[in-house]
Amino acid sequence: MHMANPPGFALLLKKASLVGAFFVGAIWQLSAEAFCPAPEKPRQVTVRHVVDGDTLRLADGRSVRLIGINAPEIGRRGKASEPFAEVARRRLQALVKASDDRIGLVAGAESKDRYGRTLAHAYGRGGVNLESVLLGEGLGYRIVIPPNGRLADCQLKAEQAARKARLGVWRQSPARRPNTVRQAGFAVIAGRVSSIERNRGGLWLTLDGAVVVQVPGRQLKRFPSGFFDSLKGRQIEVRGWVRDRSSQGGLKPDRSRWLLPLTDPGMLEVSRR
Repeated sequence: MHMANPPGFALLLKKASLVGAFFVGAIWQLSAEAFCPAPEKPRQVTVRHVVDGDTLRLADGRSVRLIGINAPEIGRRGKASEPFAEVARRRLQALVKASDDRIGLVAGAESKDRYGRTLAHAYGRGGVNLESVLLGEGLGYRIVIPPNGRLADCQLKAEQAARKARLGVWRQSPARRPNTVRQAGFAVIAGRVSSIERNRGGLWLTLDGAVVVQVPGRQLKRFPSGFFDSLKGRQIEVRGWVRDRSSQGGLKPDRSRWLLPLTDPGMLEVSRR
């Protein structure tokens, strides 16, 4: 579905080429509001510190993990930062500062993650959704983890805009081939479905014989009827957190080492080619 751009968007885009990245940020603040309009009364909080491109520390001591976005990881313990990680953090810092360190929060249906962080959507001055600004500038990947999927559709539109324009992480395709996976963690993987199996644990898609995508039984009913019937041999793109099954010990010889549990149908896309 095509969404009309905000009034004056075309003129702003033309001017942006003349004045550079600062104006591009202003443009995305306008378009982001169209992607994910603000609720009537988000709870106002004060930000003390921006941890990275998807995490904030509030003045009251709480950590807030923004819903719907996974920003590139900041390097820690001698490890280098991922591409655009520092850019994403600085951009979020600028968005927070533009709101005088005061933002609006809307808690998710699930309000805490396993680390005790508050899960919420964040809104800056004028009701701009901060996650969609970052996604629209290619400074993170859209993720959907139920039950916190209220803004999944509008965040998808923001990411699609960045992907089409090849901004940020989409400047070059971040999708990895299954046989190049070497470590656990978040990844976008593109591969061909070489086998499909079903059992009590759900449905298992093997990509190029190297990575297994687990679709839990509770997720299967959320896919269209017959979705998996003709998927063998098709090219798909999936995203999520890869697990190393060998780290659990006793990996069977006939099992692939790398497992990606699918959290939502929106994290899988079938190639049209």
